[in-house]
Amino acid sequence: MAAEDITKAQQGPKLPQKRYFRQRAHVNIFNDMPLEYPLRPSEQDWSTFYPTYFRSSKDQVDAANKDSQQTKRPISPTTQSADEPSAKRGPAATTDQLPANKDSTAKVEFADIGCGYGGLLVALSPLFPNTLMVGMEIRTKVVDYLQKRIEALREFQHDLVRRSNAGEKQIEWVDVRSKLDQEIAALHEAKAPADKSNEEEEELHDNGETHRLVPGHYENIASMRINCQKYLPNFFEKAQLSKLFILFADPHFKRRKHKARIISATMLAEYAYIMRIGGIIYTITDVKDLHDWNVKHLDAFPLFERIPDAELENDPAIPCVVNSTEEGKKVARNKGEKHLACYRRIEDPAEQ
Repeated sequence: MAAEDITKAQQGPKLPQKRYFRQRAHVNIFNDMPLEYPLRPSEQDWSTFYPTYFRSSKDQVDAANKDSQQTKRPISPTTQSADEPSAKRGPAATTDQLPANKDSTAKVEFADIGCGYGGLLVALSPLFPNTLMVGMEIRTKVVDYLQKRIEALREFQHDLVRRSNAGEKQIEWVDVRSKLDQEIAALHEAKAPADKSNEEEEELHDNGETHRLVPGHYENIASMRINCQKYLPNFFEKAQLSKLFILFADPHFKRRKHKARIISATMLAEYAYIMRIGGIIYTITDVKDLHDWNVKHLDAFPLFERIPDAELENDPAIPCVVNSTEEGKKVARNKGEKHLACYRRIEDPAEQ
């Protein structure tokens, strides 16, 4: 091992810094750009995004060669309802049990379109530790930042597991249920997140847990570069997703740019195809005109119905949708308004 690699290993994992990954916010989605995408969802190799859950092609060949020596496949992660977050893992929880199961039957269930720097994914990951989530972003540098951020968080978690197994008593688990209850209570009281004058401290806080263990250890999230308005059905099967997030999307103010908005009659048809019955689309924006546009198109589409605000009060994803994204925090700092609208995928009336 080179001296540089040894020094890096001794220093431990480090989170990437946003200032090295800045990129202009607008990208022309209609331009041709070099993107990798499968011809059909079954051909997508997810092992590079979720190495704990999927075998790579080489691993699958090796496993086939050793199949005669194995009498039983590793057990899959504990299945859990996508609408019920994980409770706190108590002191008796075994911290060496990373979800190392290589279950090739697992599928992505949450998708964040235009995920930006990944605030939503990092917030949702401990709440739904057995649910695979992907953030889709078209900007190259932003995708690179988020993937490095996720890899660093995983390394922090693995280091904490090793230290805990070595007998270090100071290692704690995040109380996910208590944290969620506090966020829901704050949301009901309409409390905005506290302003922070120290940007470095805020960025560190936003980057996820680095000193405490969390359920799932961030193994269930990933980012990928994709033009969703061209290749979304290439990655997801029919009725695969249970949650789809479209948060603080580009408003495309000019009328001639409205065709590029992420919610339109054409795109809603694709969302309806990849979402299962009962799945939810979450939309939020600080632009009233865009909110009205979203509501108009979703109300007019026959396969989605709006969820009443009262029904959303106990949805564990809502506090993350409102407060966890980088854009959401910026709006809160500027004391702006956030317009939320959520819709449920319903059965096709023509097929009932």
